Amino acid sequence: MKLRRSLTAIVLGLSTIAAFAQTTGNETRQIKEEGKIIFNPHWFMQVQAGASHTLGEAKFGDLISPAAALNVGYQFTPLWGLRAGLSGWEAKGGWVTPSATYKYNYLQGNIDATLNLSNLFCRYNPKRVFNAYLFLGVGINGAFNNDEAVALAQQGADMRYLWTDNKINPVGRGGLGADFRLTDRLFFNLEVNANILSDKYNSKKAGNPDWQFNALGGFTIKFGKTYKKTEPIYYDPTPAPAPVQEEEKPAPAPAPVPVKEEVKPMTQNIFFKINSAVIRSSEESKIDALVAFMKENENTKVSICGYADKKTGNANINLRLSEKRAEAVAAALKEKGIAENRIEMNYKGDTEQPFSVNEENRVTICIAAE
Repeated sequence: MKLRRSLTAIVLGLSTIAAFAQTTGNETRQIKEEGKIIFNPHWFMQVQAGASHTLGEAKFGDLISPAAALNVGYQFTPLWGLRAGLSGWEAKGGWVTPSATYKYNYLQGNIDATLNLSNLFCRYNPKRVFNAYLFLGVGINGAFNNDEAVALAQQGADMRYLWTDNKINPVGRGGLGADFRLTDRLFFNLEVNANILSDKYNSKKAGNPDWQFNALGGFTIKFGKTYKKTEPIYYDPTPAPAPVQEEEKPAPAPAPVPVKEEVKPMTQNIFFKINSAVIRSSEESKIDALVAFMKENENTKVSICGYADKKTGNANINLRLSEKRAEAVAAALKEKGIAENRIEMNYKGDTEQPFSVNEENRVTICIAAE
């Protein structure tokens, strides 16, 4: 019985020690920066087919024709992209007296600027199922095979803008589209667009521009890696300086020769989030520790130097960002009572990388010393 109680006590003791060790480890290891999803610029292609409607003097259904489009583009940012494409197939016109419709063919080259509306209003999310976009562009329309309009004119139709061999027209265009995510690289695509052309496009004089509308469906294919994930960064928090204990006053004695105690420098690394110069609440304890040290050692000055990681942004952006980070720390010290003449400030952008891990170079390093 005694042996069983002893073994039970040992097991409980080991469990308690393990639990304490685990708790202690979790308390001292904190997340400095959460993992993020970062956009990667990439190429994409759209294959579309559907119907077109050329505005004219006939029933709506009589002026519907087949249409197709092929676009190749590049997404520069989560919001902005540029695409070039070919579209075309068939267009129709209508004549009132004699009542008739006629068809002709066209091929149109387009260049469009695209704006992702979902990322604009709901932030970037590569896993979003529905992505709406807006586009505006210009193009050149080459129409041909106008034999049916020529035949109608020969029957007495007064087509004042009749063309025979071919007709080239500039185009202004715009529209809305939506991509429905199937995988990271494949999306089902729907798009509607409007194209404004010269009044001579459909061979008739109307005194206003001719319009062609398209409703298309198809697929959007993205190439390469469209985004990347960063891992969370952990760090062991800098312990606060131990409270200074007052020494007991020695008994009166002959005046001793004063010995100046050497003050050891204090270093604090203030880490920032990506593309941010705002001091996080998790870093405030470091500012407080630095202020306490400088108030205790009144002859010390602090040297502040801001950095930015070379992995993101560019040299100009990173230089300004590192300056703002250094200014933010200097402002926090002044606000807590540290005189401006005790603060020296510098910034390096991404020209120097004090840490081996890129994400740790989003930092302002503060060194306080006499």
